[in-house]
Amino acid sequence: MKKMIIVLLVLVSIIGVSVRVDFWHAMSGERIEIIQGIADRFMEEHPDIEVVPQYTGSYNETLNKLIAGVRSGTAPHIVQVYEIGTRQMVDGGIMLPVQDLIDQDPDFDSAVYLDSVLNYYRMDGKLYSMPFNSSNAILFYNKTLFEEAGLDPDKPPRTLEEVMEYSKQLLKKDSNGNIIRTGLTWPTHSWIFEQMLAAMDAPLVNNGNGREGVATEAAFNHEAGREIFEFYYEMTKNDLMLNTKKEDWSAARQIFLSGKAAMVLFSTSDVTSFTVEGAKNGYEIGTAFIPTPAGAPSGGAIIGGASLWMVDGHSEEETKAAWEFLKFVNSKEEQKRWHLNTGYFPVRKDAVEELMYEGFYSENQNYLTAVMQLLLSKQTPNTNGAVIGVFPEARDRIETAIQQMNADKMTPEEALEWAEKEITKLIKDYNELYN
Repeated sequence: MKKMIIVLLVLVSIIGVSVRVDFWHAMSGERIEIIQGIADRFMEEHPDIEVVPQYTGSYNETLNKLIAGVRSGTAPHIVQVYEIGTRQMVDGGIMLPVQDLIDQDPDFDSAVYLDSVLNYYRMDGKLYSMPFNSSNAILFYNKTLFEEAGLDPDKPPRTLEEVMEYSKQLLKKDSNGNIIRTGLTWPTHSWIFEQMLAAMDAPLVNNGNGREGVATEAAFNHEAGREIFEFYYEMTKNDLMLNTKKEDWSAARQIFLSGKAAMVLFSTSDVTSFTVEGAKNGYEIGTAFIPTPAGAPSGGAIIGGASLWMVDGHSEEETKAAWEFLKFVNSKEEQKRWHLNTGYFPVRKDAVEELMYEGFYSENQNYLTAVMQLLLSKQTPNTNGAVIGVFPEARDRIETAIQQMNADKMTPEEALEWAEKEITKLIKDYNELYN
């Protein structure tokens, strides 16, 4: 018996004890394999650490599972949370700010990260989570259909007025008045509205978009908000824009790729997919910055996507292992690979620079649009994105208002006012609970 114990101890010392890191994420489809590939490459370099990625459903489902996991003691070490969950994650008190780990790691250099990315996840000077899959909204357009309609395929619209004029030329109906092709579609998602506000350097909520103090009320019933709502309404009423059900990315994608709409407001995370699928359908796809009204103030793009959070309450050894994985995920080579395989842009300056020198962007203009829109963005509280604890509910109210407006149940002014009041109520209820 004694001899067997000695043998086992020797084997353990030779093989080593693996530290397990559980990683919950919301990346579906082919991205599940891409994330597993990241974990596999990390484990090749760190054989003493086992990383177990697990797809846990949508962003909302992953967040709900995290809450249940914390209560039951089965929470992961790392969890992917969408950007609008930032305020809720900070207020929840269950996460370990990555700034605490950065301050203890002399080799970590946050200067290599894009400021526009860090600024979204930084509050009161502290970085709470590690950027991962970052995106913003841009305009995709069908160059082939532009040319058929007599439009210059190399001159996409830059203003909302131009989008409307181009759409009039693109509109095509049959003898019965049925739409064969129109100008624009979108997923009827508040994120697009938020991006358009930021492009005009306009706020969504008060107190510096919730960054100069806790937001106490919604603040988008202003000139910029009215211009956007009126644009949606006029485009819809004149058959120049096909709306989808609320947050229906799949429908907007299908409408655009089938050629029923020549333009779509969508996420940069689908640059790869749109470019490839468009070509399969015989279309050349182009990209442009998100349009704004002529003469509007210049703002910038808000970071979309998600970041990686460290869950508190694990052993020091496991936390250190999880930190090593977070750094690997955001290494230059992994960020380049992630960008090329998905369309989400790199969160590191050196990754963008290297791709530029390698000639990638000169040969792939659609990817360049996403990166340049971000790099040219002003850094203000409005472009850093709003921070509120009721973001999913707020988006639902904005999307409902847009649908009611398009159904002529509210005027653009009434819809905007209703949504702002509803969201202010939500914010006040949340603040009473957490503050």
